[in-house]
Order: sequence, then C-alpha cells, then structure tokens
Amino acid sequence: MMEVRAGSVGKLEALFDRHYRALFRYFLHLTGNRAASEDLVQEVFFRILKYRHTYQPETTFRAWMYQIGRNVYMDQAGKRKPEVALPETADFGSTEMPADRQLQHKEETVLLHRALAALPKEKREVLVMSRFLDLKYDEIATVLKCEVGTVKVRVYRAMRELGDRFFALGGERAS
Repeated sequence: MMEVRAGSVGKLEALFDRHYRALFRYFLHLTGNRAASEDLVQEVFFRILKYRHTYQPETTFRAWMYQIGRNVYMDQAGKRKPEVALPETADFGSTEMPADRQLQHKEETVLLHRALAALPKEKREVLVMSRFLDLKYDEIATVLKCEVGTVKVRVYRAMRELGDRFFALGGERAS
C-alpha cells in the first residue's frame, strides 16, 4: 500500500487480487445481495485509490480497507432499503455424513443465517468481521473506531443475541 500511496497505482491490482474475496464476503453477509456486494467492493477500491494519501503505515492495510468498506456500506445503506436475506454459503453435498445428518446440518445452517439476518445491523457487522472474516479484535477496533475492550463486549453480546435468536427460530420450527 505504501507504493500505491507513493504513486505506483498499478500496485493496487495486487491488493485487489489479495483482498477482493474477503471484502466481497463481508458485503455479501451484510447485504445478502451479490450484485450490490460487487458494486460495494468496486467502490471501496475506488476510494482506496482516491484517498491513498490518507493511509498511515501504523494501521494495517486490512483494517484501513474495512474502515473504508464500512463507510461505503453506511453511505449506500442510507440510499436503499435494508435487506435481511443472507446467502447460503455452506456446502451441504458432503458425503462424509449420513443423509439425515446432512439435512439437519442444512436446516441448522439456514436457521443460523436467518438468526444472523435478524440481528441489528451493528451486531451482525461485528460478528461478520470477527467470525466470518477472522479480523483480530484490534483490527475491528480500528474499523469501528473504538477500544478493543468495547469490541470484545460487542462480540459477546452479539453472540448471545444470535444464540437466543437461533434457538427461538429452532423452537419456532419445532412448533
């Protein structure tokens, strides 16, 4: 990123290739819409190029990129109706488990996605960053502009609410 910042904008391609997938997954978990996620990723890299002079080497590129991504998402979220459907990303065709267990696994995954989609945007976002993207708490703190302790509390509370919603939906299904 330091080379891009210095004017070697061709180096942005390597950053795009390295980080595109994770950034796309981040947006896909937040929006549930592939086309919107593609557009958001493109906008993030446009802003990285536009604001490359603001990058500070003491911040990890990944944290800086997700901070820009979060800003892009918030800007776009105000312009469109929020979506709650999340993509089905699990592979249910595994032959390693019996068919009845595959069905149960699929049902649980669908419930988990529904529970995640039902969370408030802020809680869903912190879980996506910590559990799906494997961002470290200090990186999440940089993105959210808060303390690491605050991130830990938010993740804990979001996980508790996710569990509550998951089990409520599971009970709803069994009824």
